[in-house]
Amino acid sequence: PSGPSSKPVGVAITTWQTRDLLRECLASVRAERPARVVVVDNASTDGTAEMVRREFPEVVLHVNEENRGNGPACNQAVALCPFPYVLLLNSDTRLEPGTLQGLRRYLDEHPRAAVAGPRIANPDGSLQASCFPFIGTFRMAVEKSAAGRLLARVPPVRRNWLLTQSPHDRPRQVPWLLGAALALRREAFDAVGGFDPAFFMYTEEVDLCWRLHAAGWEVHFAPVATVMHLGGASTRQLRAAMAVRQVAGARLFYRRYYSRARVAVLEGLIQAAMLVRLTRDRLRLGWTRDAPARRRLQEDVSIWRGALRGS
Repeated sequence: PSGPSSKPVGVAITTWQTRDLLRECLASVRAERPARVVVVDNASTDGTAEMVRREFPEVVLHVNEENRGNGPACNQAVALCPFPYVLLLNSDTRLEPGTLQGLRRYLDEHPRAAVAGPRIANPDGSLQASCFPFIGTFRMAVEKSAAGRLLARVPPVRRNWLLTQSPHDRPRQVPWLLGAALALRREAFDAVGGFDPAFFMYTEEVDLCWRLHAAGWEVHFAPVATVMHLGGASTRQLRAAMAVRQVAGARLFYRRYYSRARVAVLEGLIQAAMLVRLTRDRLRLGWTRDAPARRRLQEDVSIWRGALRGS
C-alpha cells in the first residue's frame, strides 16, 4: 500500500501502581492521536485512576476491583478497542513521534503478521532486546550461554541467526516478542482467543505468540518505530512474588507444549538452578552483617524456596 493508512489504531494500556509513569506514557500516546486510548487499572492504590480521570478525560478507563493479572487485563483493554489494529503497551513505556503510523503501515504491508513489535530502547537510548527464541528450546539455551556470547562476536551469525544478541536493526520473523509494546492485528488476536488467563504474569506473550504461530500467523520484529521502556516498574514492587511467578509461568508453558520427557529435563534444570541460588544466598546470609544486605538476602532465599516449591 502507498500513502498513509486509513485503518484506525487503538491504544490499550495496563497498569498497576505506576501513576507517574503512566502519566508520561499517556502524554506520549496523546500526541499520536489514536482512535481511542484505553487504560485498565489492576486495582492500584496510588491514585492512578484519579490521575487519569483528571488529566486525560478522553481516555476510556476501566478499574478492576482486584489485581487480575497482566494477561487478563490485556484482554480487557484490547476488547475495549474495537479497531483493526491495537497497540498494546505497558504503562512504563513512552512512544516516539510517528510510532502509530509506522506500525500501522507495517501491518498493512504484511497481512500475515499477527503482531509487530517495535524497537525497544532503554531510558538512556540503548537497545533493549525484545525478540527471543522460545523458552525451553536448544536455541534459547545456546543464546543464554557462554557459547552464545562467543557466537555474537561473529557478525554474520549475530546478524542472521541469533535473536537476543542480534543488532535489532532490520525487520524479521521471530518466535516471540517482549510484551512491553505489541502492535496487534485484532483478527488474529481474536482468532486465538487473546492471552491465556492462566498466565497471571510472565510468559503470557510467549504463549500468545506460540498459539499464533500454530494457527498459521506470523510474528514480526519491526524496527519501524522506537518505544522507550523502563522495565519492571510494577513487578519490582513485589520482587519475590514476581520471581516465583516467572518460574511458574515457564513451568506452565513447558507442560502445555512440550513432551513429558522434555518437561522432566527442564524441571530438573529449574530445580538445579534454584538449589544453586538458594545455597549461594544462604552462605552469603551467614557471613553478611550489613542490615539492608541481610534483608535483601533473606528475601532472595524466600524467592528460591518458593520457586522450588513451584508456588
